[in-house]
Amino acid sequence: MIYGLWLRLRHLAYNKGWKKSFKADVPTICVGNITVGGTGKTPHVEMLLRQLRVSDRWGFKPLAVLSRGYKRKSRGFQIVQPDSSASFAGDEPLQIARKFHGVTVAVDKNRVEGCRKLEGADLIVLDDAFQYRRLNPSLSIVLVDYNRPVYEDRLLPYGRLRDLPSRLYKADIVIVTKCPPELDSWTRQEMRRKLNLKPEQRLFFTSIKYASPEPVFPEADPRYTYSSKVVLVSGIANNAPLRSYLSDTYKIVKRLDYPDHHRFTRGDVRAMAAAVKETPTACVMTTEKDAQRLREVKVVPDALKQRLFYLPIEAAFISEEDEKAFVEILDSL
Repeated sequence: MIYGLWLRLRHLAYNKGWKKSFKADVPTICVGNITVGGTGKTPHVEMLLRQLRVSDRWGFKPLAVLSRGYKRKSRGFQIVQPDSSASFAGDEPLQIARKFHGVTVAVDKNRVEGCRKLEGADLIVLDDAFQYRRLNPSLSIVLVDYNRPVYEDRLLPYGRLRDLPSRLYKADIVIVTKCPPELDSWTRQEMRRKLNLKPEQRLFFTSIKYASPEPVFPEADPRYTYSSKVVLVSGIANNAPLRSYLSDTYKIVKRLDYPDHHRFTRGDVRAMAAAVKETPTACVMTTEKDAQRLREVKVVPDALKQRLFYLPIEAAFISEEDEKAFVEILDSL
């Protein structure tokens, strides 16, 4: 009750103009959620960047991504380079910078100032800024987990909602993420009914696709990926989809689960090495986001480096019609 009251008062202050909001000088697209983690923000920011690059309007214009850089050690406005560290930039901005050359990636807790400092960008993607009311985006996208929709959840601490469920109606676009690829039209209509969206709000559905394992370190031996056994290491909000995917190919002999954005220590590495010692033929699999932080651990045994891989992940629309309609919205900005 106390948390809900605080949220209502905060939003009332912005809605009434008692607290000021600003708009950037260039178009901005916010990708966020009202849930604590697990909706797939980073894969959807990457999907958005891929769509912008093929857009008739934005394909050849300079793009930028602005993130808070959660759990980074640096302060203020910083440009993220592909050779930056996760402790400097945060794991998610670093992952984006390494995958999208030519896109400026920056971090700043103050998103208003961050937008002002991104000179030369014609469009800015705001990563996880739906709760940042000081900045009004040109287009707001809110993600909802198919496996835990907001209408079945509760506010913190009893649930995983970090914002009021009614805030969903402030989004221009709602994307239901992590859907089964074969999601039928009846289920889609039923979800729209339960979400109770406004007629003008666009609703899309995406699923998650995993690519072939990639080495975390150059010393990795790809032959380990053909093992029938795997040790799963993850520091994300929800690893259930990953476990399900891996179970189709591997027997998960050991799970090392850590909190979201966990900063790996030497003790964690020792736990991984011990798991490898117990099952010498096993591959050690982690997530793409965790790989950014694992590379920073100074002492990783060669035996572990040889076995350590991550699974790249992508978000994709479940229908070509959705993808086409989404690109048309981007072109209209």
